[in-house]
Amino acid sequence: MDPRCRAAHPEDPTPCVGLVVVTVLDAVNAGADGCEHHGARLLASLDRGRVYPLPDAPPGAAIRVFTAAAALCPFCWVNGPRTEPSQLSAIENSARHCR
Repeated sequence: MDPRCRAAHPEDPTPCVGLVVVTVLDAVNAGADGCEHHGARLLASLDRGRVYPLPDAPPGAAIRVFTAAAALCPFCWVNGPRTEPSQLSAIENSARHCR
């Protein structure tokens, strides 16, 4: 099995997509470098997470991760009902407040 980037959660079954191009940090500045795919999935699962491009990242890598994360539910690889705000994506929570 090929190793995956450090941003990939052990329970997330998906493979990396592309090169390691971003660093995702949590609220206390612990972080992991990852591909855009796992970077977005990790960022979506963090409270007050941030994403930064690595020095050799292609233009727009961090904003693509940020945008993708907004549409993902936290721990999106876990199946089951999602009804609580902490289980929904940022976009879904925003839509609930705009109704």
